[in-house]
Amino acid sequence: MNRLPAGPSATSCHGRPADLDVGEVTDKGLLNQRRVPANRAAPVELLEAQPTRPASSRRKDSVMRQKSVMNLEAGGKAVTPRPPSPATVAFSKVLSRTWSLPRRRNQVMIERDVQVPMSDGTVLLADHYLPVAVAAAATVLVRCPYGRRGPFGVQNAQILAERGHHVLIQSCRGTFGSGGTFEPMRNEISDGHDTVAWLREQSWFDGRLATYGASYLGFVQWALAMDPPPELVAAIVHVGPHDFGRVAYRHGVFDLYNFLSWSDLIAHQESTGMLRGMVRTFTADRRLRPALDRLPVTAGARDLLGDHAKWLDRWFEHPQLTDPFWAPLQCGAALERIAVPVLLVGGWQDLFIEQTLEQYRLLAGRGVPARLIVGPWTHLDVASKAGPAVVESLAWLDRYAGTGRSPGTGRSPGTGEPGPENSVRVWVGGEGAGQWRDIGGWPPSGTGTQRWYLGARGALSAREPVAGPDIQPARFRYDPADPTPSPGGALLSMTAGMRDNRAVEQRPDVLVFSSEPLVEPVEVVGDVAVELSVTRDNPYADLFVRLCDVDPRGRSRNVCDGIVRLTEQDPLSATVRVSLFGAAHRFGPGHRLRLQVAGGAHPRFARNPGNGQVDAAAEDLVPTQYEIGLDPEAPESTSALLLPVAG
Repeated sequence: MNRLPAGPSATSCHGRPADLDVGEVTDKGLLNQRRVPANRAAPVELLEAQPTRPASSRRKDSVMRQKSVMNLEAGGKAVTPRPPSPATVAFSKVLSRTWSLPRRRNQVMIERDVQVPMSDGTVLLADHYLPVAVAAAATVLVRCPYGRRGPFGVQNAQILAERGHHVLIQSCRGTFGSGGTFEPMRNEISDGHDTVAWLREQSWFDGRLATYGASYLGFVQWALAMDPPPELVAAIVHVGPHDFGRVAYRHGVFDLYNFLSWSDLIAHQESTGMLRGMVRTFTADRRLRPALDRLPVTAGARDLLGDHAKWLDRWFEHPQLTDPFWAPLQCGAALERIAVPVLLVGGWQDLFIEQTLEQYRLLAGRGVPARLIVGPWTHLDVASKAGPAVVESLAWLDRYAGTGRSPGTGRSPGTGEPGPENSVRVWVGGEGAGQWRDIGGWPPSGTGTQRWYLGARGALSAREPVAGPDIQPARFRYDPADPTPSPGGALLSMTAGMRDNRAVEQRPDVLVFSSEPLVEPVEVVGDVAVELSVTRDNPYADLFVRLCDVDPRGRSRNVCDGIVRLTEQDPLSATVRVSLFGAAHRFGPGHRLRLQVAGGAHPRFARNPGNGQVDAAAEDLVPTQYEIGLDPEAPESTSALLLPVAG
């Protein structure tokens, strides 16, 4: 998930990271890193000169440098703390300046490849970042399948340890030296609790635990919170789902592009170098296209991945989310069990935005201290562009897991003001906006649902349409042999986010409803949905709906969208509600609102074969004819866009 690209990187005079342990991949193979050769001398000094300290303090540092940790339960291997490489320190400085992070408070030592035994005998490897000369510090647990070194380690461990925290960054089962077999999300509940049990036995663990991380690193936090450890004091979840089944099958439709590309990452992340990983990232759309276009989909996936990602076949074999197969991957109960303060970070163009908003609603509704930040980010932007979220994440750790710090020291992104609990900060985009906005909760109070009616000849208006004798339904035909494309959106791709939709809007299998140019701005902040009066000639069909902002030059850029799968259990004629999730966007004067209605969004979502199967051969595909009701005289035959507009 999260193909986290690096932020600004420090390089050597030869144009590559000087000593960032090249060879581990962050999400999508962007920052692959290999271990430093054994014959390379380990650095013995930190990069920058430090002010003279009292002799007692220097003695403490000396003890830290010489200390060896013996992990007898995992085989008795001694682990010697060492300082981070000069390039690691330099890269941390670059990130700190770029993101305007608070000053670092201490030096850091690192114990590499610490062995952490699981209850079934499997040993997982971790790196322990120690804050030097900090008498007592909370521990931040970061569990991930993407490796522990290089820029990834800097972003998720070094910058936290430099600000007074122990950090244990651990490779998930079956990845980067950890024992066992990697089976996505399936072992994270038990492995997380076994890791906390091991932490309790460590002399440096002071009894306070926080969790941190993005995407998969967020899911493992919800997995741990299925039975929250008593030591847990805070959680920080960036773009992380709590229910993977609902992500894989988004309202019944398999999220094809994202999880084929993610599986491709996992299959190759330990065998590609940094440069090859970057090339693979930038060429992903072209490389994956043959597999995405092939039918059956599972055959294309096997061509691409071989036997390296067998879980993808199993996901296709279990399309029903009530199947016990999904139970270990469904951690929604954690939202009812966790009671510690939780900071949530989402992105308007992130594939997990629906669950991020849901997490906040449920936690805040229970009175759990929670805060939500949603920025103008795609999933891949979070590591490189979400500096404001990192600033507030550090403040959250200070507030609830800091040493000798009182509550109320957190600061909101881009301001000097505290960020209160149970509050929301969102980025409002669009014409004349482009700013952070503080609101009291989500969904925000003070907004009302405004109905924009779909009308004849592609009209879209807040005025109720006038009845007439010749108003006919709008019709289109979806052919899975020529699936409707959909540019941009919530993809794990360099082409994700807001994109020009004009080309797809010219296709005969896309209905387009547009407003007149606006005289006054329309600001949408809240949950967006569509109610469509739908008649179809095939019980097995999908509905994809997208809201766009059309500027005066005619460019149509997507704001939010949603999809739903219809089956034989749904009436052939009915009003269908499609959630477009949340948005915070200002449609400026002279702009138009535009709604697209289609039968799919290929290759982001797996096409509906039209025959009741999840995956089918090309010769078995069945087209579908749709009618969208527009008759204002028959309430059951009207269709409308539901917008949360400030009163």
